[in-house]
Amino acid sequence: MQTVEITTKCGKIKGVDEGKFVLFKGIKYANAKRWEYPAAVTSWDGVYDATEWGDCSYQRRSFEPDEQCNAFYHREFRRGLQFTYSEDCQYLNIYAPKNAEKLPVAIYIHGGTFTGGSGNEAHIDGTKFAENGIVYITFNYRLGPWGFCSHPDLTDENGLCGNYGLYDQYTALKWIKDNIEDFGGDPDNITVMGQSAGSMSVDIHLSSEQCKGFFKGAFMMSATALMRLFSRPYTPEQTRKFWDKVVKNAGVNSIEDLRTADPKTLFYAWWPVFDGTRGAMRYAFPVFDGKYLKKENFGLKNIPDIPYLLGMTSCDMIPLVLRIADTLWAKSVKKRNKNKCFIYMFDRDLPGDSNRNWHCSDMLYVFGTLHTSWRPFEKRDFEIEKEMFSSACAFIKNHDPNCDLVPKWEDGSRKIMEFGENETKFKRWKTAKLIRYLFREGPM
Repeated sequence: MQTVEITTKCGKIKGVDEGKFVLFKGIKYANAKRWEYPAAVTSWDGVYDATEWGDCSYQRRSFEPDEQCNAFYHREFRRGLQFTYSEDCQYLNIYAPKNAEKLPVAIYIHGGTFTGGSGNEAHIDGTKFAENGIVYITFNYRLGPWGFCSHPDLTDENGLCGNYGLYDQYTALKWIKDNIEDFGGDPDNITVMGQSAGSMSVDIHLSSEQCKGFFKGAFMMSATALMRLFSRPYTPEQTRKFWDKVVKNAGVNSIEDLRTADPKTLFYAWWPVFDGTRGAMRYAFPVFDGKYLKKENFGLKNIPDIPYLLGMTSCDMIPLVLRIADTLWAKSVKKRNKNKCFIYMFDRDLPGDSNRNWHCSDMLYVFGTLHTSWRPFEKRDFEIEKEMFSSACAFIKNHDPNCDLVPKWEDGSRKIMEFGENETKFKRWKTAKLIRYLFREGPM
């Protein structure tokens, strides 16, 4: 293994020489004890060894075989890879082109319903971005009961409760903003990206006063505006009964008694309650904490004036709902902002089985990682990969996805770019009448 050493504000750091770029793995960006808010890492002694991946947050696959409890996504994204787990999981990874200086930066926030996932899975590998002049970053954050427990009895002396994983994310974003220039990135040219729960996370950071001015663009896939429109966050008090059930299930007297419980005990106190509660995902989501995530900032009238790229698959989670959310977001941007919003639909059925274009499938094309998959991809798949990856690079660099591989891509919601079975085309998107019927223009 060839290594490279550089000097940063935090100290010297050693990464892996990957030829055209350097990969710094497992950089500790923060520290926190259970149900405490993170403190940023600002320095280290000696030479930091960033040649191995850092721990992921505890999650179901920490305690059960991933190939059994998450069989589908294990096969798609994690088969053959090794992961380690811990509550002490605040690590980030930087793919930096060699001799980089003031290059555009892309930060990707992983999805997984806020209960699973990590920043070093095969489909979100940043190799191609780094080889194309982009400093690309992923990170881990606390998940599930470690990251999003919001029992009101945990409220701290500042009146804050819950969102520990969300504050991990913010601390990572702030760390990157403060330090990325040392790795060749431009701190004033950051595009934030996310998919599913990662897209919801991006949405929250955009709304937060603490992140004002952080981003030059945002790329959100498969969950844009879902929490603003259809799944509004709870307050900590609204989650009390859920977390009281977790306490009861653990056989202890209070949530404080679980602060020192071993990770397996905490997980299996939480998991049966989560798995058996109707609408349980909302209890794993971030909550309105009154500081970072505020009700008054979290509406379609409060979308920051930066460029946006939104995407989904035609067979995504609830396709109609996602289409409505993307359309309303784009319409609000068109009405209130000077910058533009572009939308795509991924409509290619992946070969190898009958699951069509499932939730997350477009990521293999956007990130240029078809080669990591077991699927028998065809010529059309590799054409789409070039198109979507090139459009993503164009957006990160120029905040406009237009490139010479796709038809002219206009902003707004009347037409969208469709990456289809046989061709890529810019086509009309018939969603507006349905939105008017369902919402009577109210959310706008």
